Amino acid sequence: MRVLLVEDTEGLGEAVRDQIADDGHAVDWVQTLAFAETTVQTTAYDLILLDLILPDGHGFGFLRKLRTAGKTTPVIILTARDQVSDRIEGLNAGADDYLVKPFDLSELSARVAAVARRYRGNPNPLIRVGDLEVDLGDHRISRNGQPVELTAREWALFEGFIHRPGMLLSRSQLEDRLYAFGAEIESNTIEVYVSRLRKKLGRDAIVTVRGMGYRLETHDQ
Repeated sequence: MRVLLVEDTEGLGEAVRDQIADDGHAVDWVQTLAFAETTVQTTAYDLILLDLILPDGHGFGFLRKLRTAGKTTPVIILTARDQVSDRIEGLNAGADDYLVKPFDLSELSARVAAVARRYRGNPNPLIRVGDLEVDLGDHRISRNGQPVELTAREWALFEGFIHRPGMLLSRSQLEDRLYAFGAEIESNTIEVYVSRLRKKLGRDAIVTVRGMGYRLETHDQ
């Protein structure tokens, strides 16, 4: 997924960014609402992690603007405000979840995955496509009953396919899943990772549509 992190505390921001990146997601980290408002206009995010007390305003205002503009991107609030009234206000403003600081980073990862599944309309972490069985919660794949080991980067690319089986994904859509702002992208990166996935998942698992992109085959589904 492509995740926007809005957090002005350096240490916490670094820890959350590294945790989410280790889960295989591309993370853009900004520290003000002004930057957040700019980035959501130019980038399609799969999820936003939003602090509330920021140098240039309150996260609730940003969240309400987001929803008023019709953007349905799931939002998880990360805040030290732990009153029940704060949680109610956050959820009523359009947040999908609310996590009080300090929190366990593993719990954050689990909540990110759970919110993402609900947003896609399938809260079940177990998916079967063709001869592949996928556990989205534990990042595990088996093919014909045999476990398949993927690196974090391979998993990030595969997750894009598994959520859109049979759909054509362009190179730019796949690159967005792998790289945050400022990352250096090699011209053949997508080809390299698609090739690695084919070696592990089967040569015909991912089809190339020349000049347009790639598609996860579902003929055995």
